Amino acid sequence: MKKVLIIHAHPESQSFCSSLKNIAISHCQEQGIEVKVSDLYAMGFNPVGGKDDFTQIQNPDFFKYQMEQVNAFQNKLFVPEVQEEMDKLEWCDTLIFNFPLWWFGLPAILKGWVDRVFAMGLVYGAGKGVYDNGAYKNKTAFLCLTTGGPEMAYGDSGKNGDLNNILYPIQHGMFYFAGMTVLPPFISFSPARITDEERKIQLELYKTYLENITTLKPIYKASTL
Repeated sequence: MKKVLIIHAHPESQSFCSSLKNIAISHCQEQGIEVKVSDLYAMGFNPVGGKDDFTQIQNPDFFKYQMEQVNAFQNKLFVPEVQEEMDKLEWCDTLIFNFPLWWFGLPAILKGWVDRVFAMGLVYGAGKGVYDNGAYKNKTAFLCLTTGGPEMAYGDSGKNGDLNNILYPIQHGMFYFAGMTVLPPFISFSPARITDEERKIQLELYKTYLENITTLKPIYKASTL
């Protein structure tokens, strides 16, 4: 990791999820790694993609979001809010999504960030490949997330189901789709229902995860598939 971008999606700055984000920032600073953070709630980021993403529309008679994204990419027509996030994405070599698992997926504000920033033309399409031929084969990504339910709820007999399956649309359908190397997620199970001491242990485990990140075996890696 040399240039890290953290996309943080939690509305409370004092939350445990936010503490995990702060651990990653501290780690980067201690290691001399450049780090940028998009704190989506603090930014008031609009998750709704549409005509307002563009300073000019190619076809005012029939709006097709992906085609307008391609046109905007080719002609520099994205509004500053979107373009600034795209610039951060292009800049980084490591992308971290830091979020609480809500309704078996990303918080809406983070999903909207993907909709608007992982734009056709920039990330895929318009001559760019996907998966093994993805445009971002030079980037690594991973998830740092918290859950509401305990770990046993996501086990073989847990009612919530296999967490790998729950995270598949993100790790496979977003990161790997774009060609990124995807590392195993760091998961803190049910931090709201454990003790302060147990939460401190979780933070230490995340520090260890980051310190040993180069030894982690990727879930997906285009160059080896």
